[in-house]
Amino acid sequence: MIKSYFGIEKTPFSNEHVELLKHQQSIFDILKVHSQQGGFCLLMGQPGTGKSTIRDAIISQSDKLTEIISISRTLHTYRNTIKILCQAFKIEDVGDSFKCEKRLIEEAYNLKRKGKNMIIIIDEAHLMTSDTLRKLRLLLEDFPKNYNLILVGQSELLHQLSLKVNEDIASRLTYSTTLKRLTSDDIRDFVSKQLDDAGLGHNVFSDDAINLIIRSSEGTLRKVRNLCLSSMVEAVRGAKRVIDIDIVNSVLIQPHWRLQSDLKTMEV
Repeated sequence: MIKSYFGIEKTPFSNEHVELLKHQQSIFDILKVHSQQGGFCLLMGQPGTGKSTIRDAIISQSDKLTEIISISRTLHTYRNTIKILCQAFKIEDVGDSFKCEKRLIEEAYNLKRKGKNMIIIIDEAHLMTSDTLRKLRLLLEDFPKNYNLILVGQSELLHQLSLKVNEDIASRLTYSTTLKRLTSDDIRDFVSKQLDDAGLGHNVFSDDAINLIIRSSEGTLRKVRNLCLSSMVEAVRGAKRVIDIDIVNSVLIQPHWRLQSDLKTMEV
């Protein structure tokens, strides 16, 4: 709908064509180095700050010499986590934990013999229990040393690892970072680049509309993306070529946006 109305071939602000922002690219480059050397990394941030964007970039931009193992179902016991890892490695997941661990180790060495590096990404890692994390660490001790484990989660993950009981895990960290909320300039650059990539002029969004998007998104990339995309949908519905403050407000009165605003007011 947006493409046909604006006469473009690529929909801006969609999740299909995601390019990293400058600070995301910097984190991506560092993680790539650790992936080549072997390491244990933490990628943290509040919901919507861009963790999934970096994770997806790691997966989509991997080369033929890198095997990506990515899981996101972390609300499980250690036994089920091991089975999920087996599925991600594309190996048999039947039997008890010991048998699954043995297959995982064998497959890890099989990949090493093929000359492949491994990147193991565990999303929503802050939901994992300390017991599961410790057992997972012991399992990975038997892996060849060319793998990089990346735990992706919210900021409380660092607090969890700072506990004395998890000292053996924290001491193995080679890199950690927390994604910050976007600045006003970051948001303007993001919107401009999305419009450039789609072949649209920057005047599609008025200055007042951009300022309102900046205030309403609270520096969260996901909110910026959703608000811009929804505003474009409203513009198409209203047969408008310029997205002004009225169009953005017509999105912000929707219940889910109002709920966020009301909760923010209650906190104040």
